[in-house]
Amino acid sequence: MSALRPPSRNLSGHRPVGYALWLIVASVLGWWAAFQLTLDKFATLANPHASLSCNVSALVQCGTNLESWQGSVFGFPNPIIGLTGWMAPLVVGVAILAGARFPRWFWALYGLGITAAFVFICWLIGQSFFALHTLCPWCGLTYVVMIPTFLATMLQLFANGTFPVNRRAQERARRLGVWVPLASILAFAVVVLLAQAAGVDLIGEVIRLVRG
Repeated sequence: MSALRPPSRNLSGHRPVGYALWLIVASVLGWWAAFQLTLDKFATLANPHASLSCNVSALVQCGTNLESWQGSVFGFPNPIIGLTGWMAPLVVGVAILAGARFPRWFWALYGLGITAAFVFICWLIGQSFFALHTLCPWCGLTYVVMIPTFLATMLQLFANGTFPVNRRAQERARRLGVWVPLASILAFAVVVLLAQAAGVDLIGEVIRLVRG
């Protein structure tokens, strides 16, 4: 009977150390961004005219995002989602390094959560560029860590047998992990193109900020 059960362990007992380390780094950065946004939200609640450190220019700022309805989609500030949500990949990353092996159902639920977070981030990117015409610095940091986290997680779900694929596909998914940085850079390029299409000149703004 055990031979009929779907694989629940990593391919050939492989422990994805690189993936685990990235989850830890991404979680810390994502949580820090959410924490800073939470502090800024508290500041605006205490004083609507407060000068926020993230408000660099009319384009690069977080004040507009925090005060918009998009900044509180579920009735509370979005950063609260980040404060709690980034704990999941952090725990998973630490557990993998500690030698933990998760069953298939756990990876499926975890992958579903990462996918939901990625879709939400994509929606926020569109709202920020096309509706608010701003770039929130701390939101940008969240984009930077969320995109590769999603890509790496999808490959991990193929590699560890969560998706019902053959052994050759699992091996291929594990090898493709080295291409996640390049794929992420291409995704960032798409984000920049979307910003340009929305009339948000990210490249020009960065050049102006560098020049002072």
